[in-house]
Amino acid sequence: MRTEHDALGDKEVPDEALYGIQTARAIENFPISGLAPRPELVVGIVTVKKAAALVNRELGVLAAEKAQAIVRAADEVLDGAHREYFRVDPFQAGAGTSHNMNANEVLANRANELLDGGPRGVYRPVHPNDDVNKAQSSNDAVPTAIRIALQAPAAALLGELARLQEALSAKGREFDHILKSARTHLQDAVPIRLGQEFAAYAVTVGKAHERVERARDETRALSIGGTAAGTGLNADPRFAPLMVAKLSEIVGVPFRPAADLVQATQSLDDLVVFSAALRGAALSLIQIANDLRLLSSGPRTGLAEITLPPVQPGSSIMPGKVNPVMAEMLDMVCFHVVGADTAVALAAQAGQLEINVMTPLVAYELLFALELLANALRVFTDRCVSGIVADEEQCRLWGARSLGLAAALNPYIGYEAAAEVAKEAYRSGKPVPDVVLEKGILTPDELAERLDPASLTQPRRQAPDDGK
Repeated sequence: MRTEHDALGDKEVPDEALYGIQTARAIENFPISGLAPRPELVVGIVTVKKAAALVNRELGVLAAEKAQAIVRAADEVLDGAHREYFRVDPFQAGAGTSHNMNANEVLANRANELLDGGPRGVYRPVHPNDDVNKAQSSNDAVPTAIRIALQAPAAALLGELARLQEALSAKGREFDHILKSARTHLQDAVPIRLGQEFAAYAVTVGKAHERVERARDETRALSIGGTAAGTGLNADPRFAPLMVAKLSEIVGVPFRPAADLVQATQSLDDLVVFSAALRGAALSLIQIANDLRLLSSGPRTGLAEITLPPVQPGSSIMPGKVNPVMAEMLDMVCFHVVGADTAVALAAQAGQLEINVMTPLVAYELLFALELLANALRVFTDRCVSGIVADEEQCRLWGARSLGLAAALNPYIGYEAAAEVAKEAYRSGKPVPDVVLEKGILTPDELAERLDPASLTQPRRQAPDDGK
C-alpha cells in the first residue's frame, strides 16, 4: 500500500492502482450495486480529458510535455488499457465527482509514468486537479461525458430500429394479398389485409426512429467550459468553443456549444427529451410485440393467423408447446426502458439551483436502456420478425366469419338494415353473405360486387345521395 493525502487527510491506496485517494474513498463509500462504470461513460470522460489537454496546450496554459503525456495516457485507455482502474459504482456521489476524479487520477498517474517513470501517487509533474482537470469542473466535464457517451449507442439503436422497420415492411409486402378480419376493441371489425397491419407496424417503428434521432440531436449541445456553475470561472474564454470543436473532431460527431452555459449546467432537459423518446419507442414496441403474440396465439385455440419462428421448447410439462419468447423478451426489455425513463424524470426534477447532482443515475439508466433496447431489437428482428409465416387459410376463415363484413353493406342497404344482418348472422352462426342472400337483400351478382375482397380494404367511390 501507498499513502496519499487529500483535504480530508491521509489514506492508504493499493500500490498497483492507477487511481488515487479520491477514487479509493469512493470505492469504500459506495459498495452499492457491484456494477462497474458504463464503458461508454469511461470513454466519454477520458475523451473530455484528452480534448482538454490538447486545448489547454493550444492556449498556452498547459506545458506541451504535460499535455502530450495526458493525451498518450488517454489514448491508452481509449484503446482499452487500464479499464480495471475505473472502479466507482454507478450509484455514487452526486454530480459524478467521484467518476471525474477517478479519470483525473488514472490519467495523472499514467502520464507521470510516461514522463519519468515515477511512482504512482506522487502526482508530479502532472497533477489530477491542476493539470488533467484544468479549466473543468465535474459539473461540466461529467455532463459533457454523458452526452459523448450517448452518441455511439444511440446510433446503434437507430440502426436496429431501421432494420426492424425494413423487416416489418418486407412482411407487409409479402402479406399484402391476404384478406382477414380487422379487430377493434378485440371484436370483429371490417376487413383488412394482413400486409396492411405489418406495413402499419413499420410506419410506427419509423416514427420512433425519427423521434429518437431528433432527441439525439438535442444531446449534442455541450456545457463544457461552464465549469462549476456555468459562469466559466477558471476557464479561458476561448476554452469552450475550442473544446466543442476538438470534441467534434475526436468523436466524429457535430457537437455545438450550449446556447446558455448556466442553463445547460442547471438543467437536464435534453436528456429528459432523449429518455422520453426511448420511452415512446418502447411503448410502441410493446404494442407490436403484444399484437404478434395475439395474432400467433393458438395454434388450435387462438387466432393463429401467423406463426412465429420456433426457437425453443415452451414448457417443462407440456410436450410440443412453443411460446412467443422473442416477443415476451422484447416486452420485458421495454418495460425496463419505461422504468428507466421514470428514474431519469425523477432525477431531472431533483436538481437545485445551479446544478443537478443526479447525473450519475441518468447516465447509467440511459446507457443501459440503449444497450438493452438495441440488443433486444437485433434479436427480435433476426429471430422473430424475419421468420414470421402467415396462415392464409386461417386468415380467410376468420375473415369470412367476421360480423364486421356487415359494415361494407352500409352504403347500399343502410346502417339499420346492415345491423339486422349482423345480428341475424350472430344468432344463426351463418356468415354475413349467406344471411344477405337468404333474405333476398342483394342478388348474388350484387353481393359479389359489393363484398369483393379486393375493394374491402381501401376507399372506394360511393353512390350519390338521391335525397330519399
